[in-house]
Amino acid sequence: MPASSANTANRTLKTSCGVHVVHDGLSDVSYVLLPLLAQNFGLNLAQVGVIRTAHRVAMAAFQVPAGLIAERFGERNLLALGTLLAGLAFIGLGFANGFWMILIALFFAGMGSAVQHPLSSTIISHAFPGAGRRTALGTYNFSGDVGKFLFGGIVSLCVLAGISWQAPVVGFGVAAIATAVAIFLWIANTHTHSSTTPKPKIQGWGIRNKPAFVALCTVDMVDSMTRTGFLTFIAFLLIAKGVADGWAALAVPLVLVGGMAGKYLCGVLAEKLGIIRTIVITELATGVGILATLALPGYATFFLLPLVGVVLQGTSSVIYGTVGDLVEPDKLPRAFAMVYTVGAVSGIIAPIGYGLLGDAIGIEKTIAVAGVLVLLTLPLAMVLQAAIGRPHAID
Repeated sequence: MPASSANTANRTLKTSCGVHVVHDGLSDVSYVLLPLLAQNFGLNLAQVGVIRTAHRVAMAAFQVPAGLIAERFGERNLLALGTLLAGLAFIGLGFANGFWMILIALFFAGMGSAVQHPLSSTIISHAFPGAGRRTALGTYNFSGDVGKFLFGGIVSLCVLAGISWQAPVVGFGVAAIATAVAIFLWIANTHTHSSTTPKPKIQGWGIRNKPAFVALCTVDMVDSMTRTGFLTFIAFLLIAKGVADGWAALAVPLVLVGGMAGKYLCGVLAEKLGIIRTIVITELATGVGILATLALPGYATFFLLPLVGVVLQGTSSVIYGTVGDLVEPDKLPRAFAMVYTVGAVSGIIAPIGYGLLGDAIGIEKTIAVAGVLVLLTLPLAMVLQAAIGRPHAID
């Protein structure tokens, strides 16, 4: 890659990582905000659940439309517009006076953030079309967790300092608007239709290998269900083992800290070992790690959780880094949107399913089921390898 192209690609990656920090921060700060909103406005738990669901449904529902629209409007342009919408929605949230305004603000915030994952992933894939794509996407994937910790931490510190929740929320909105401007200034327009050279129009979804793409989406589905199910119920497992509630609450942050490292490291590992070997290693380690949490004494589990987080969260970087191998560049926005939507819907369904299972058979057996079911990705990885038909090209 020429020096000028490398500089442009690196600037695009850094800016996309900054965008990811902002959007994931906006999306997950609701975990910290919802108890404060409930206390300030007298919301009941059902209303809290509706607000959170509306935000997540908006993010899931608008990803595929965003991918389709971006093919005409341009990935960079729509990413900036969505970021602007999310910023305006958070400013509106800062001035909310009750349930309905909160609901509407977070719905539009979810709609604005829906563009981020598929379009940023597309922009990075265009900037790194060959070697280095999986490492770049792994770096991008890692940056989102930084935003989750950063924004949640800012709100928590503000509240502890006696500052009202409205101040950081409005500040986040202003930061998002500034980020929308930065997208135009610092991200190159990699939209393939901007080329002055006439190109034949690709019909349909542009998937080069449909069996491989379906296998990849299925791996993503199982992986997402395992990840969200384990994160939802690991604290309950520790409580069942006799761990105090306050200590058990630390389980999820420990997994997420490991996951931050895993999202980057597994992207690098995929560059070195190939996607099939990396998926097999990470998913096998995930299953063994989850089952090991059942065998260890309660407090000893804390030493294992960051290691589980590395592989539990890291496979996603491998999955996202493989989409570009299976789809024509012109159709990457819709393909990434489909992959992210599969993951999002699986993440919505899994806690409900595992919750019902936990009520029926107990938390220990439910965690065991999650640890065993993730091993289904191993034969799926073999299906993916067979469907590709040219293993030397990516493995």
